[in-house]
Amino acid sequence: MRAALLIMIVWMVGPSGPAALAQSNFETEATYAAILDFETGELLYSKDAEVPMAPSSMSKLMTALMVFEALERGELSMDDTLPVSVDAWRRGGAASGSSTMFLEVNSRVSVSDLLRGIIVQSGNDACIVVAEALGGTEENFARMMTERAAELGLTSANFVNATGWPDPDHLISPLDLARLARHIISAHPDYYALYAEDEFTYNGIRQFNRNPLLGLFDGADGLKTGRTQAAGYGLTATAERNGERRIVVFNGMDTEAARAREAERLMRSSFSEFEIRTVAEAGDILGAAEVYLGVESTVALRVGEAVTIGGHRRDLAELSAEIIYEGPLDAPVEAGQPIGRLEVVLPDGRIWTAPVEAAEAVDRRGAFGRAGDVLARLIRGG
Repeated sequence: MRAALLIMIVWMVGPSGPAALAQSNFETEATYAAILDFETGELLYSKDAEVPMAPSSMSKLMTALMVFEALERGELSMDDTLPVSVDAWRRGGAASGSSTMFLEVNSRVSVSDLLRGIIVQSGNDACIVVAEALGGTEENFARMMTERAAELGLTSANFVNATGWPDPDHLISPLDLARLARHIISAHPDYYALYAEDEFTYNGIRQFNRNPLLGLFDGADGLKTGRTQAAGYGLTATAERNGERRIVVFNGMDTEAARAREAERLMRSSFSEFEIRTVAEAGDILGAAEVYLGVESTVALRVGEAVTIGGHRRDLAELSAEIIYEGPLDAPVEAGQPIGRLEVVLPDGRIWTAPVEAAEAVDRRGAFGRAGDVLARLIRGG
């Protein structure tokens, strides 16, 4: 969808400051929130989405990804069995008061069952078992998680355990969680199907997937809940409707019921109220810049690449745009010459930039004409 773009031309005479933040037209009770468009990777909504937070069990998305990648490298198979250490049994079992798969100490468990224990049951014991198998120790595995996250561009991520157990240094931003979910969905579609399983029984104990959207919101098929006393209730979720997929991450709800209500509201809004718009195609003429000592006094400016923006429909209706350049330009000007940048700002303060270039050449005036321009400029005090 194309949107009309009203451009303000701004001469840049020094470093430009940050845009003033305004209030978005959309709100959530969550402390942190991000809505991501799956296809484009555009951030549609942000409430401190780039601020590192305690992800609790949502960090198990990274734990599971490490297993998926080990499976694809051939280091593991789904039928392999891994040992349950005393540490995994004690710290991740029922006695610890944490989410558990109810593994038995010194038993062996298939990778297939362990993945379901992590994804469906949120078992801390299952996480520690795979961490020890792949990293030797959970601490080393957590370092591996952080390193792999950095390779994926998830620069806010710092993992100190495999489970999301509370630790002041165990952090990742909502935006990076959304990007992690996007990577899992696109890079590991076969394993991703595990996130849609609504229950799993192990050791005679039946447990249900805690994702409140499964079976209740049409198109929902993942991903992971999280909850600690300090961080509150959170969710990383995704759904697909009519060929579009959205990813929603939020955290900081007070109760499980509040999380369920906000999950449905945010996911429903992500389809009904948010969209992707192209506000300028590559090559669109957006304005003109003044030219000094040129045969023409101005040169047309075009955007060098398409500008695609995601956001709430009411926010998109209130966006502002500026072309910022150092001017006036000195002739001659070549067609395609970089001139400055286009800045498009949403009411919530998010900014998109795109390069702006000269759409045509402007030659330098002859000596007599240049002398007249210089004289006129001196008279004006320029």
